Amino acid sequence: MSYRKRTAALASAAALAGSAVWMAAPVARAEVVDVNYQCKTPIGDKSAVSPIDIKGVKSGSGYRITMSWQKGVSSSPVELGKGAMTPSATIALGGADSGTLAVSGPANDAAIPANTPIKISDLSGTYTPKKSGEVTFTAGVLTIKALGTTTTCTPTNDPGPSLTLDVSAGSGGGAGGSAQGGGSGADTGAGLPQTGPEDSAVALGTLGSTVLLAGAAGALWLTRRHQGARASR
Repeated sequence: MSYRKRTAALASAAALAGSAVWMAAPVARAEVVDVNYQCKTPIGDKSAVSPIDIKGVKSGSGYRITMSWQKGVSSSPVELGKGAMTPSATIALGGADSGTLAVSGPANDAAIPANTPIKISDLSGTYTPKKSGEVTFTAGVLTIKALGTTTTCTPTNDPGPSLTLDVSAGSGGGAGGSAQGGGSGADTGAGLPQTGPEDSAVALGTLGSTVLLAGAAGALWLTRRHQGARASR
């Protein structure tokens, strides 16, 4: 085979490898969804709309799921001192999986003034896939415990999913899909790749570029080798 044919074949192989990398990109879609909460409080019903963001970070055989509120919900007629309020919530699973994922977080780290919307800290939990395929994560019931009382806030506007992941069940994937986890949303699993579309695109783009550069380098080496052989004749 002539050096020109070898060069063309190598370049074609590199391009095909790069295309295969892009075709293997996992599906991960995330969006902020407005959720209309109707809250049952000790002093009556209240309502509030808050944009909800849900993110997933790969962690071992599962995912660390973090749920964030961009606006406060409900309120208290009295000041809630530091550490007086503890939030938790559920996330509804859909698509290839079903059931709910429990998420929780720390108590309030600062006093919350009376009659002020309660800012919910980031809530997190661990999701282990039971089945393979696209799984959706949708905001569920929010529970606020404070001063011996319980407030329950339920979505009433049938919100859409805030996160969709393409997951693969492990060998022991039938053991359940939800596990409660605490801590603030700042604990996102240091050193672990985020399962968002931008992160996947960057990682795959880097790998695809590496493959293409390797192919180009090989083609250049073959060309120079051939030219050197001709010059020595």
